[in-house]
Amino acid sequence: MTTFAPLFVPAGLLERVSDIAWLEAMLAAELALARASGVDVDEAAFDASHYDVATLCEEGRAAGNLVEPLVRALRARAGEGVHRGATSQDVLDTAAMIVARGAIEVVLSDLDAAAAACARLAEAHRSAPMAARTLLQQAVPTTFGYTAARWLAGLLDARTRLHALRYPAQLGGAAGTLAAFGDRGLDIRSRFAEELGLDDALVPWHADRSPVAALASALGAAARAADKIALDVVLLAQTEVGEVAEGTGGGSSTMPHKRNPARAVLARACARLAHASVSVLTGGEHELERAAGAWHAEWPALTAALAYAGGAVASVRECLNGLHVDTERMRANMSDDLYAEQRALGLDGDYLGSAEAFVDRVLDRYRL
Repeated sequence: MTTFAPLFVPAGLLERVSDIAWLEAMLAAELALARASGVDVDEAAFDASHYDVATLCEEGRAAGNLVEPLVRALRARAGEGVHRGATSQDVLDTAAMIVARGAIEVVLSDLDAAAAACARLAEAHRSAPMAARTLLQQAVPTTFGYTAARWLAGLLDARTRLHALRYPAQLGGAAGTLAAFGDRGLDIRSRFAEELGLDDALVPWHADRSPVAALASALGAAARAADKIALDVVLLAQTEVGEVAEGTGGGSSTMPHKRNPARAVLARACARLAHASVSVLTGGEHELERAAGAWHAEWPALTAALAYAGGAVASVRECLNGLHVDTERMRANMSDDLYAEQRALGLDGDYLGSAEAFVDRVLDRYRL
């Protein structure tokens, strides 16, 4: 993460993807392996306070990863039985799943809160008329409740995808065959996953990055749902439109009259950063039994994808919780031309009934 990370990402989520979180996850993987293998080690040696990530990374440049110096340091404290039969990728991939699982708990909490805010807006403004815009031009009447319901539907889809994620342990040894464990390999692998509360994958996934790609796709969906809401808020909050406004913040260092949609702006920035990292996680080629570079690029990209997708959702949550909706301004902005379709089709009666029906449909799904 960068100097600017606290600006974009809540403290609780930053903690879940921090250097310490990664270190603790790697140490948890090493300890779980020792327990699963029945190796006698000094468990006090697995306390993260004994190690420094920056130093491990510097020392790890020679090997291309920080597990190699971590194992040397662990063996000096806990005994030579540490890491027996495993390889660096086993530890880092397993740690990645542990870190991702912890971070996504935070993202889901913010996603639930953002969905609740959307549901409140959809219900409160179910029938409040406003102009729908296509190609940024007024098109036909809609309701703000329907706008909020569409936002909610995107968040619900993202939530479903995040809940469906699986977090498999990785243990395959030098080339994924568990050869160093002999006949005990599959049993040790199963106990290893159980120790960590992770799934026991059918086969080692060191060269099949489906678990990472699934994570990336789900995080991309969460960032996309947040970005949609944020962009709509930014457009509707323009001075000339003035149909919504964020409740607090948004000041300027030089223009006292400004009321910027700062939370929505931060959400959009986070979404862009998340998508950039997602492309790294889904675009790598993992050749033969271990990738030369694509695997290594995953570690910072996964950290960033988790942090910035979560940052986008958290900023949207804050934006929605304080959102001011000006229904009078919405009515005043509606052009008479908005009803041209209704007149051309000879439609009478409630032109917005279908929009209201969609609101009810989305709210029903939300309440399930």
